[in-house]
Amino acid sequence: MSNQRIKTPCVGLCSTVYGDLVCRGCKRFHHEVVNWNLYNEEEKRAVWRRLEILLVQVMTAKLDVFDAVRLRTQLERRKIRFVPEQSAYCWAYQLIARGARVISQLDAYGMTLLPEFRGWALPELRDAIDREFFLLSEAHYERYIAPKFLREGLEIFASDR
Repeated sequence: MSNQRIKTPCVGLCSTVYGDLVCRGCKRFHHEVVNWNLYNEEEKRAVWRRLEILLVQVMTAKLDVFDAVRLRTQLERRKIRFVPEQSAYCWAYQLIARGARVISQLDAYGMTLLPEFRGWALPELRDAIDREFFLLSEAHYERYIAPKFLREGLEIFASDR
């Protein structure tokens, strides 16, 4: 596995260039994508943490990681990059995102699907996880970020008068 640390949540599928307020690839907000290289370590950690919390929320509703050591070993063996400091559920997402079409026995990776998802094909589950993760990120943006931008825009507009 590459010893290079993952420096950005970017997955190379940026949709903010097409006008999305939340990137469909990495789930960061448009201003986070644009300003990432200007952020200090604390700001970057805050973004990483929000993404982790939302992804873990989605993943724990779909599967159980019963052996994080086995999962980590498998990721390393298969050279799948992951962020070691994050939850094993984020690691599970990386595995499913990269290997959904070739994995046949999740228990070999220290994971099992919850009963209501056991009949799902992994590519279908991966897509459902990605959609739900995006919807949660979008809802977070609309609830907490968009109103702030609106307030700031109105304040700037009012001060120009």
